[in-house]
Amino acid sequence: MIRGMTTFSATILRRAGLWTGLLVGCVQWTLATTATAATVEAARVHVAPDHTRLVFDLSEPAVHRVFQLASPPRVVVDLDRSALDLDLDQVQLDGTAIRGMRSGVQDRRDLRIVLDLNAPVRPRSFLLKPNERYGDRLVIDLFTTTWESEPIKRAEEYLRERRPVVVAVDAGHGGEDPGALGPGHVREKDVVLSIARKLHQRLQREPGFHPVLIRTGDYYLALRKRTELAREAGADLFISLHADSFRHASARGGSVYILSSQGASSESARWLAQSENQADLVGGVDLEGKESVVAQVLLDLYVTSTLQQSHDVAATLLQGLGRVTRLHKRQVEKAQFVVLKSPDIPSLLVETGFISNPQEAAQLASARHQERLAGAIADAVIEYYRASPPPGTWLAWQRASESVGLKHQIAQGDTLSGIASKYQVSVHAIRELNGLSSDRIRIGQVLQIPTS
Repeated sequence: MIRGMTTFSATILRRAGLWTGLLVGCVQWTLATTATAATVEAARVHVAPDHTRLVFDLSEPAVHRVFQLASPPRVVVDLDRSALDLDLDQVQLDGTAIRGMRSGVQDRRDLRIVLDLNAPVRPRSFLLKPNERYGDRLVIDLFTTTWESEPIKRAEEYLRERRPVVVAVDAGHGGEDPGALGPGHVREKDVVLSIARKLHQRLQREPGFHPVLIRTGDYYLALRKRTELAREAGADLFISLHADSFRHASARGGSVYILSSQGASSESARWLAQSENQADLVGGVDLEGKESVVAQVLLDLYVTSTLQQSHDVAATLLQGLGRVTRLHKRQVEKAQFVVLKSPDIPSLLVETGFISNPQEAAQLASARHQERLAGAIADAVIEYYRASPPPGTWLAWQRASESVGLKHQIAQGDTLSGIASKYQVSVHAIRELNGLSSDRIRIGQVLQIPTS
């Protein structure tokens, strides 16, 4: 009897164990299908000339897949075992390749995000590791198909692309950081902000230039934030304005600095060490996915070009500065100032004078002298970029049109005012260049188009 009971009990226990195992297995399977490995916490969108970049902030890395659908054009992003903690409708999409975003759940545990597009794109995606500012990120670049496949433009079409030269004007210090203090309570942060505003106004009046003030009021900006703002503005040139100081009041004169080669080398290493920089180098080379040696060579070449352009602009500016104030050094100086460490933006720092010198402090506080300094800096920048305009700018168009000679053949529906508007010139200038006594034109007639 006891033996029979033991056998029966063992059978019951084995069956109970089997059902317990099945129950545990079901619970584990349920947890596996509902638990999430990553959460999409935020999203940012940036627009470049050839692509839209969508960045998803993740709580941790996630396995993902990206594929396309047509009619209408869409890009689908699948993230394994992930969830969404973000209102996609709140993401700003104006001016991007994305018309809208929506999400859903796949296989009860995966997240699917669908990007509805304005036009077909070529997607590329990659993960970025955490840095001091962001955590894990999923980056999706949407390259416009027309960027790579558009035919070679005729000279006439190319010359119509006329963006301005963007000059970032940075007034040093600010807020709780007054900078150097001079006799009569002259503060560096006030002097350089006043000069920066005058320089901004001067460049704003010049056709083909678009100045951007980095610091617009009395507040402090971190040094790397200043170059970051310049990069976001698409700056062709970064100018940081300062006023020097020395323990001896006799020191005087202005100076112009660019980044030293040693500083450039250390900055290249810093950029290469951060994968986000490798993917986000605006206006430079795309280092993402490149072998370390190749990436180093590419970045070194780009930095060398940037430094050369920085030196050329600085040399022109130093000459101009010497016409309105005494120079402390008659050659371009080199240093490792943080605000000059932009691998992709020609950058220079201008010491407008010694605020520790009583005579120069009084000059720097003078609105008239500030105007002269701002005018000299502006004239030098204008002179340099008129001689060496960046491709695609209005200044490049102006130079090229002088050599190519723009012409327009009259087609049905053309009017003289419409042609003037198309080429951004005046009706009077067209009439004068072509010897027209009235606004009457005829189909097939060829008009010379003035350059400005």
